[in-house]
Amino acid sequence: MAQQNASNNTNQLLVAGAAQAIDQMKYEIASEFGVNLGPDTTARANGSVGGEITKRLVSMAQQQISGYQGQ
Repeated sequence: MAQQNASNNTNQLLVAGAAQAIDQMKYEIASEFGVNLGPDTTARANGSVGGEITKRLVSMAQQQISGYQGQ
């Protein structure tokens, strides 16, 4: 199975700078979890970081949406 590099990603970002912010979040979470990201890390450890990113992004979106509804 071929590896997909960031350069092969065809998804378009809706917010400029989002990739850098998410990348920073990824390394912050990895540090919190004690995970050294990379090819020598288990899929479970790398996946735990990705799962936490998703949880935090959903939480941020929910807070933002609830803030808009209160205005």
